[in-house]
Amino acid sequence: MYQIRRNRILRQSPAIRAMVAETILRPADFIAPLFVTEGYGVKEEISSMPGYYRRSIDFTVQEVRELWKLGIKSVLLFVKCNDELKDNKGTEALNANGLMQRSIKAIKDALPDVVVMTDVALDPFSTYGHDGIVDGNEIVNDPTVEVLAKMSVSHAQAGADIVAPSDMMDGRIIAIRQALEENGFTKTGIMAYSAKYASCFYGPFRDALDSAPGFGDKKTYQMDYANRREAIKETLMDVEEGADIVMVKPAMAYLDIIREVRDSVDVPVSAYHVSGEYSMIKAAAKMGWLDENKAIIESLTSIKRAGADLIATYYAKDAAILLAQ
Repeated sequence: MYQIRRNRILRQSPAIRAMVAETILRPADFIAPLFVTEGYGVKEEISSMPGYYRRSIDFTVQEVRELWKLGIKSVLLFVKCNDELKDNKGTEALNANGLMQRSIKAIKDALPDVVVMTDVALDPFSTYGHDGIVDGNEIVNDPTVEVLAKMSVSHAQAGADIVAPSDMMDGRIIAIRQALEENGFTKTGIMAYSAKYASCFYGPFRDALDSAPGFGDKKTYQMDYANRREAIKETLMDVEEGADIVMVKPAMAYLDIIREVRDSVDVPVSAYHVSGEYSMIKAAAKMGWLDENKAIIESLTSIKRAGADLIATYYAKDAAILLAQ
């Protein structure tokens, strides 16, 4: 008896496997998150994110140059605001000469073609560490949205290509779109954190920016990780309100959500391979429990295979180097 189908034929050599691979990972797929801090010549390793750093603007520009040479076309900026500048109104977030605004200008001056994306949320600037304005024990929605819209315009004025609201307030996408249009920024894009879950995997990120909530948690605005249909509802609303790109965050524990979002919208889908997912691989590799390089590529490939067009990941640079080998 002869076998009609021998599936192993298409697996027998690296060349054949590459020829029929269904998912191709490229450096241009990656968005590199960067943490910026005040000062000059500063490069501080983040203790809970081994191998990842907070950098001053000069070193951030240097890093962006290296990323560009590796084929990484976009960066996502986060800034560490000094404590004395934090308040409950997001005042520093609107400072035309603030750290975020200066970072945007410096990067665009050095590399005009790089896509600069900016975090739009109040937690780095808040005395409470929440993504919105606090009134009593409540994170109030509409006053927060007003500040987020002004913040987005400020980033656009500084030269941002895409603003990325990560706050999960209701109605912020349409408010940001209207504010950008009214101020003449018709070419500034919006990458909406559309399905951002209240996840335990954000811990190292909050260390990086000293932005952990001062009270309670973020479950009144970030999504319940038990919910699936809600993610689609949120995403479709963001697209209707003017989002150019939508995001699912985190990524690896939410591959099913990435796939459903991809099947539901026609705009590009991004996914955020978050700090806890990065640090878990780092910790396991340090213990000798897995091969870090193999885990990087397999993890990022799984996110793209699930349907992500773009992947924000702290492994962007490492992955680009591995893919070039």
